[in-house]
Amino acid sequence: MTRENLLFAIIGILLGFIVGFMFASSMSQKVATAPQTASSGQTMPADHPPLGAQNAGDPAAMRAEVTASIEKARNEPKNFDAQLKAAQLYYQIQRYDQAIEFLLKANQLQPTDYNTVVGLGVVNLDAGHYETAEKWYRAAMKMKTDDPMVLAGLAEATLQKGDAKAGEDAIAKLEKVDPTSQDLPRFRDKLASLKGGK
Repeated sequence: MTRENLLFAIIGILLGFIVGFMFASSMSQKVATAPQTASSGQTMPADHPPLGAQNAGDPAAMRAEVTASIEKARNEPKNFDAQLKAAQLYYQIQRYDQAIEFLLKANQLQPTDYNTVVGLGVVNLDAGHYETAEKWYRAAMKMKTDDPMVLAGLAEATLQKGDAKAGEDAIAKLEKVDPTSQDLPRFRDKLASLKGGK
């Protein structure tokens, strides 16, 4: 498959997600006011662009915008914002490895950007790379110790790995920062089953 054909396939998939999202948005008023969430139920970073694009009504314009964004990121490897935008586009269509590739480039350009570090945790978690996700969540915790989303991601990653001790520590930290977290009961159940299996 040529690079051009691959690009058109990616654009087609992205358009399908956007049309589906627009339909779902029109069916529910709550979608417009709810925080954006990742597929794992985690809130997206504050600077994440709206999921409904400006040109969403015009597929040709959307295709051109997506193509331009991805090409810009590839042609301008030192453009931090372009790397993030390409990562977000790939993440939205669940092409996690490509999203990680662009996030890693962004992280190399700005290693102290908190949202990029958190994004690497989120995308690796969704991709099933639990050890790598744990590494990025721990790096984010060194920057900010009390982010409930990061603590929940860390708990999820360690529990998915089967590390009961690290999972227990992450759950305790999450409980201290956000005792009303809706993830806590699920994490406690998973932890209990891990401990019961040993």
